[in-house]
Amino acid sequence: MTTNVSPLADRSADDLAAFRAEQQAAYDALKSAGLKLDLTRGKPSKEQLDLSDGLLSLPTGTTDAAGVDVRNYGGLEGIVELRQMFAELLGVDVPQIVAGGSSSLVMMREVLVDLLLKGGVDSERPWIEHSREQTVKFVCPVPGYDRHFVLLEWLGIEMVTVPMHDDGPDVDAIEALVKDDPSIKGMWLVPTYANPTGSVTTQEVAARLASMPTAAPDFKILWDNAYALHHLTPDEAKSADIISLASAAGHPHRPIVFASTSKITYAGAGVAFLAGSVETVQWYVKHLSAGAIGPDKVNQLRHAQFFKSADGVRAHMAKHRDLLAPKFAEVERVLAERLGGLGIATWTVPKGGYFVSLDVLDGTASRVIELAKDAGVALTPAGSAFPGKVDPDDRNIRLAPSFPSLAEVTGAMEAVATCVLLAAAEKLSRQ
Repeated sequence: MTTNVSPLADRSADDLAAFRAEQQAAYDALKSAGLKLDLTRGKPSKEQLDLSDGLLSLPTGTTDAAGVDVRNYGGLEGIVELRQMFAELLGVDVPQIVAGGSSSLVMMREVLVDLLLKGGVDSERPWIEHSREQTVKFVCPVPGYDRHFVLLEWLGIEMVTVPMHDDGPDVDAIEALVKDDPSIKGMWLVPTYANPTGSVTTQEVAARLASMPTAAPDFKILWDNAYALHHLTPDEAKSADIISLASAAGHPHRPIVFASTSKITYAGAGVAFLAGSVETVQWYVKHLSAGAIGPDKVNQLRHAQFFKSADGVRAHMAKHRDLLAPKFAEVERVLAERLGGLGIATWTVPKGGYFVSLDVLDGTASRVIELAKDAGVALTPAGSAFPGKVDPDDRNIRLAPSFPSLAEVTGAMEAVATCVLLAAAEKLSRQ
């Protein structure tokens, strides 16, 4: 534990040298411990997955509430009882939501491809025709979700970054970017417990995003509400109602909302959802029908019977919170005790989601990750929360404490703290 809490940058050369030697000795001891720990991905733990094992004995019966045989083709919109359940949870009407397969990321890819090849409900022409004149661009709050960036890069869409704040993305910067540039066709946003910062986009920021003038008449907000129900405290953040806000502002087709049960039930066998205006849902299903005949309605019925109601989903998520909250509390405890007051790191204390965002001294994130790897602790590569995996300041590290046991979280965070201390001491000693 760090006992001298004066900022490292304020210490004399002799004191800094002594501190560096102390941290080097601690790191050498860490390397000799033979650790094998992993904080790389925000995966549910086995204990979390066990919460949903009741799914394995379901469904009972073969028909949904409408009397449709779920074993057969058809029903691209998904079964009605599951749509009703998640319509309530996401704050939309049933005709505004689709229940699909197991991956919301696949839905996101489908939407982007459809926009490029066919254009949206409010498009004058397919986006790909614009790209022949000027590269299609997307606004990306950073730090952000790496899979969003990978998808845009794969499609050849240029990424324009803006900072992510505690109340959501930098809306002033976004408004300035989109008002005169028709090549900026949309933006990503994880609005509730953002990946990786845990930020929650406020109703006020959402209202500005919904109503802002855009040079592109078919501008889209891809509203990835992956963590809307993943609360870590009883103080549950309510997601901004982007669909109603956009409709009231005269842009009903601007938002396309995504969600899933991937971290609610089984990560590889959940149900994904898409929501938006009625016309947006119809647009999505129309294009989906060119390559699909129906989703896995057996799995959808299984989930509907498992949860029974929206309140059943909420009760299930409380069990997740009981498992996750102690791990996040341990991350905060170790970081505060080991790094607090030294002026070398800041970190988020999220009230939900799956990640903690750690910012270390500029220019040292890569070194911290290298040191951790050599000591047997796997961290997400530096820059992962930025387009192209390039953090211009080399300072951000995404921590994912959900999968390891509580004891492993403690060991991993103690190791991370030691690596942060050593990397900071190395850099300050060179100045």
